[in-house]
Amino acid sequence: MSWRDLDEDDIRVRPPRKGSRARTKERPAHADAVIGRVVGVDRGRYTCLVPAGSGTRKGSPGGSTGGTSTEPERLVTAMKARELGRTRVVVGDEVALVGDTSGGPDALARIVRIEQRQSVLRRTADDTDPVERVIVANADQLAIVTALADPEPRPRMIDRCLVAAYDAGLEPLLVLTKADLVDPADFLATYAPLEVNHVVTRRDNGDICGLSELHERLTGHVTVLVGHSGVGKSTLVNALVPDARRAIGDVNVVTGRGRHTSTSAVALRLPAGDGWVIDTPGVRSFGLAHIDVDRIIDHFPDLAAGTDDCPRGCTHDEEDCALDEWVAQGHAGPAGPARLESLRRLLQSRSSAADY
Repeated sequence: MSWRDLDEDDIRVRPPRKGSRARTKERPAHADAVIGRVVGVDRGRYTCLVPAGSGTRKGSPGGSTGGTSTEPERLVTAMKARELGRTRVVVGDEVALVGDTSGGPDALARIVRIEQRQSVLRRTADDTDPVERVIVANADQLAIVTALADPEPRPRMIDRCLVAAYDAGLEPLLVLTKADLVDPADFLATYAPLEVNHVVTRRDNGDICGLSELHERLTGHVTVLVGHSGVGKSTLVNALVPDARRAIGDVNVVTGRGRHTSTSAVALRLPAGDGWVIDTPGVRSFGLAHIDVDRIIDHFPDLAAGTDDCPRGCTHDEEDCALDEWVAQGHAGPAGPARLESLRRLLQSRSSAADY
C-alpha cells in the first residue's frame, strides 16, 4: 500500500499511559528552604555559610525533606539548581538552599533562589563591552587598595573604582600601602576635595603599621577589597585574618606589574566577628560600560556643581564647557585641574579603554 492510499481513518492514536500527568511550568516555592550566605565560589561549587539555629534539610537528591533539626553555624557546599538558568551567583549573595544542608563532607545542597540584593558591585571588561560582570553582592564598603610605589599608583583606575562605588551605593575607602617607600601626602591631596576616608600602611621591621586603623574602618562593614596585582591586597588580608592563607606574589622588577595570586573572590570574617572582608582577584582594568555617561559626572561631586552653566548637551570636553572656568576659579580646590583631567579621560575612555 502506498502512502497515497492512506486517509484519516488509517491514523492510529497512541492511548495515554496510566498514571501520566501533564507537565506544569509552576516551580516549587521552596518555602522551607534554609538561607545561607555565599562565601566562596570554585568551579561551579558554592560554599555557603548557614547561621546557627537554622534548620537542616536532609533529603534525597530530588530535595524531599527527611526531617529538620537545629544546627550550629556551618559551611554547606552547594550547586546551582537548573531553574536558576544563567543567573549568576556571586560571593555575598543570600541564597535559599534545599537538599542536604547538613554540611557533611559528602553533602551537596542546591541553590534554588537568590534573595533580594541590597547592593551590587559591577564592572565590565572594558568600556566597549556590553556584558556587565557582578563582582560581589550585599557589600556596603569598597576598599580601593593601591601601592604608593612598586608598582606605581594608577589614579585613573582609582577614579574608576570610585565611580563604581558611588554608583553601587558603597562607601569608598582608600587603602594606601608601601608608605615606607613614598610619602603619601601628594597623592592624598588629589582626593582631598572628595573627603574620601583613607588608611595608610607601611612596613616597619617586618610589621605592618596602620593595621589597627584599617581594622577600625572595617569593623561593622562588609568590605570589598579591589586593586590591581602587586599592591599588597592579599598581604593585608592575611594580616587581618591570619587563617586566610591567601597566596602572595612578587612584583616584576622590570615591568612593575604583579602577578595574579588570588584567583577567585572569597568572603572572610574578621577574627572578632565584627565585620567581613571580601578579597577579589587583582584586576588590570575596570570597565564602566554599565554606567550611563550622563551619570558619571554625578560621581565627581567636587566638579558636578560646576556644570550648571554648561550649554545644553555639553560633553564636558568642549571649548565652552563651564567646568574650565569653575576649576580656574578654585571651586574644586588645588586638585581641581587634575580631577577635571581625570573626568575627561574617563569620559573619553568610554570609546577606548586603552588609556588606563
